[in-house]
Amino acid sequence: MSHAHTPDHVQTLPLLLDARRAKKQGLDAIMQRQHTRLAEMVTYARTNSPYYRKLYQDLPERIETPALLPVTSKKILMPHFDDWVTDREVNIEQVSEFVDNPDLIGERFLDKYLMATSSGTSGMRGIFLQDAWSAAVTSALAPREVSGLGASDLIRLLAHGGRMALVIATGGHFMGSAGSVRAARESALYRKRAKLFSVRTPLPELVEQLNQFRPAILFGYASQIIMLTGEQEAGRLHIHPALVQAGAETLPASEFERVARAFQAKVSTAYAATECPFLSVSCKEGWYHVNSDWVVFEPVDADYRPVPPGTQSHTVLISNLANRVQPILRYDLGDSVLQRPDPCPCGNPFPAVRVQGRIADVLTFPTERGEQVSIAPLVFSTLIDSLPGITLFQIVQTTPTNLRLRLRYAAGTDPDHVWQQVQTEVTRVLTEHKAGHITLERTEELPLQSPGGKYRSIIPLS
Repeated sequence: MSHAHTPDHVQTLPLLLDARRAKKQGLDAIMQRQHTRLAEMVTYARTNSPYYRKLYQDLPERIETPALLPVTSKKILMPHFDDWVTDREVNIEQVSEFVDNPDLIGERFLDKYLMATSSGTSGMRGIFLQDAWSAAVTSALAPREVSGLGASDLIRLLAHGGRMALVIATGGHFMGSAGSVRAARESALYRKRAKLFSVRTPLPELVEQLNQFRPAILFGYASQIIMLTGEQEAGRLHIHPALVQAGAETLPASEFERVARAFQAKVSTAYAATECPFLSVSCKEGWYHVNSDWVVFEPVDADYRPVPPGTQSHTVLISNLANRVQPILRYDLGDSVLQRPDPCPCGNPFPAVRVQGRIADVLTFPTERGEQVSIAPLVFSTLIDSLPGITLFQIVQTTPTNLRLRLRYAAGTDPDHVWQQVQTEVTRVLTEHKAGHITLERTEELPLQSPGGKYRSIIPLS
């Protein structure tokens, strides 16, 4: 039976109670739920989606292990959109018109589905529908995000009226802004407590707006949080949130303590995707705990074979076990992850992972011998993050043998001196990888945002 048309408020309470029980009962109970829900989702998909019916026609009747399923991806599924979705009223022509209209952000498509777009690093636009059942699961899992807050943190939240500032991309059908606009329309309490701030607002104006709003919770992309941390340290921003949450991009481990110290707040990070907004929650140890009662999460190598915990994966496959209108099953998300091999010290029983970077952001160069060498984005990120005087950077590969470096310098630093350091260290890394002949180009350009408002640190040659 489909839950796609069931009102959110009917579903959330039992889902909330089940989510609490799953965490208390431990990993065996979590995995039991996962196997049952995967079997139900596969059955639903092959019954109601023409695409999955054909794809799964030779598979066993009941599937409880994902390894039996073929791999999918945005590039594979989007050209088959009309056959992929399970609601026969939905078609690509109508949804494309819908997402091209900014006046419809946060409105329900066909009065049933929240609509969100995603381009990500693949460059292909994805259009994703969220049904009411999926929205209810997202709400039910939300308390896990703040489970680490203590009594003093909750008092601070209440003292600031529970106000939440979301510094995100606005003006498009992105999951964050579409969901927030929708929530504001449907909930007077949300309208009163939550406020959207555009990432495109000039920093001085954004600082002034946040000072006036005085949020109890500050959410933003990691790069934006780092910039705001600098403003807080400089005394221009003076807010006192109980919780600072960085999402969409990876917050370097070196920045955790700095952000916490600047705001005197708990810091958490969010690892999610438009395809699965409830993917994980972070813990005080700096790991992401996958909500495995509702998500199948498979770290795999380049041939889609499982990699053991403690080994960095080439990519990760996810199966969203809640969204029935547009089934996401064994879907290549494109993230390189490392799963923790031992129990996390925080006590959370859910599998713990760290995101190492996106495989699409790997830089590949020709060597002088005519071979190819690839360097992971984390190599450059950790290197430049460790250098003083830089608040934001972007490395753009403009030709096979040329890198353009866009740098935002910290106030009071000597750009020439900082550039010399960057040039020396990046050249050293390239030389170590047999790519010392690569040209580094200094530019006055500042890092550019993607259409979704995020900053990609590494942009390979397209």
